Amino acid sequence: MLQEIWFYQVVIILAGVLSLFLCVYSFFKLREAPGARYYILVTLLSAVFTFAYAFELSSTTIEQIKLWLRIEYLAIPFIPVCLLFMSFDYTGQKLKPWITYFILVIPLITIFLHSTNDLHHFYYTSMELRSDSPSPIIKLEGGPWFFVHSIFLFLCIMISVINLISQLKEQVLFQFRMQILTMVVGLLLPIIANFFYLNDMSPYGIDLGPVSMSLSFLFHGAALVSFQMFNVAPIARNYVFESMKEGVIVLNHKNAIVDYNISMKSVLPTLHKHVIGQSIINVLNESPKLAKMIINEKDCDYETCIDEKQIYYQIRFSPILNKHTQLIGKMITFVDVTDKVIMQRKLKKLASIDGLTQVFNRTYFLKKSDSIFEALRLTGGSAAIIMFDIDYFKKVNDTLGHEAGDLVLCHVAKTAKESLPEQAIIGRYGGEEFIICLPDISLDETYELANLIRFNIAKSHMLHNKKEICVTSSFGVSHAKIHAGDHHPTIQTLMRQADEALFVAKKNGRNYVHSFTETLPFLELRDTGSR
Repeated sequence: MLQEIWFYQVVIILAGVLSLFLCVYSFFKLREAPGARYYILVTLLSAVFTFAYAFELSSTTIEQIKLWLRIEYLAIPFIPVCLLFMSFDYTGQKLKPWITYFILVIPLITIFLHSTNDLHHFYYTSMELRSDSPSPIIKLEGGPWFFVHSIFLFLCIMISVINLISQLKEQVLFQFRMQILTMVVGLLLPIIANFFYLNDMSPYGIDLGPVSMSLSFLFHGAALVSFQMFNVAPIARNYVFESMKEGVIVLNHKNAIVDYNISMKSVLPTLHKHVIGQSIINVLNESPKLAKMIINEKDCDYETCIDEKQIYYQIRFSPILNKHTQLIGKMITFVDVTDKVIMQRKLKKLASIDGLTQVFNRTYFLKKSDSIFEALRLTGGSAAIIMFDIDYFKKVNDTLGHEAGDLVLCHVAKTAKESLPEQAIIGRYGGEEFIICLPDISLDETYELANLIRFNIAKSHMLHNKKEICVTSSFGVSHAKIHAGDHHPTIQTLMRQADEALFVAKKNGRNYVHSFTETLPFLELRDTGSR
């Protein structure tokens, strides 16, 4: 029989060691996390209670037992309170100050009544040694406040359980469901053990509470290690994290996925609950471009195609630090900037396009032409410039009005654009004058293209107020070969040469194409077509 008591003593001491270990582990590893401070405190209180109870079982007199019982009751009343506070802190909820004070008053009253019980017997009506145990074990008869304390303990734990279970349906990820269920199981164990003790169903009346509490903390410890309990408060996550329009994914310091919100699934449709704990690099093995962006950890722009629609994101990186400013992870936010990008492109287009003719304006044409020439200077090649204007355009404005003049400008620009190859760019140089830049083209090809545009403009007709309008255009062509590394000629040089050739074409009777030569004799015609 005595060996059996020793067995229970050893089990209780091991339970105390376990509680103390979880307390120390949590203090060094988790003290900044939500709910962890109460977990640290409750495991410490449980260790005090458990070791004191082990000494109680080894006591030989009722006076010694009463001494250890008083020490136990310095911890016991606050254990259910800490469990209650832990559940609320874990779920991201705050109790009102007056409720907190009210809850703390009851344990203080319990400690006072227990320590002064010999004066009033309000906590225990009787305290005597059991006659059926192989060693001195006290038998306690509860008084009025003992039942108040028992009900209070039961309510604290049940409120904690109800609070956790009520949030269970809010959880999307399996990780958080398991966290809550593990905590619930741990909370229910002391109630079950207390039921056996209060109904005198435990061996020799030994209180199984210390062992049950240590086992309950073992469940919490399993949650700590296996499911990373306290890393993120699930309820705070639901109200804040899931309601964010931006896609957010959280990584730990080893780039393993800790969590993500629903919006993130629109960015990465392949995300699912089983990726939690996996390396982000492995998850993005089919998106190497995005994986590289995440490894670089620099704010950047990301473009992807979702449901055959181009979506643009701005990726932002935010470090996650603990209270000691140590990096423990990072949060990556994907902000959908598609509307902004589209608007910027529209504004850019408006800033680069001539509003009437829908070709490039002079400023943007020069910018684009400069970039073409810069590229040719690296590789070598050839470039050509065509300048043309509408013959007798002032006469159109004066006789038919500016509305007819605008119609003519739009028609000529449209006709020229439809005649150009893909690599060519065209702009409105000013008034009725247009300019074309062509890379990698010969002089003969440029001349033939200019003549084709001239022909297409001359043969087309427009109607304005039931009146037919026909116009012609004059063209100046310049061409140059560009050697790699050579900074001459420039776009300005070719534009000046094309302008001089255009001047000759107009002097030669208009509706002509003229190519620039170093001597530009007036009235020198070259396959100019009909006057």
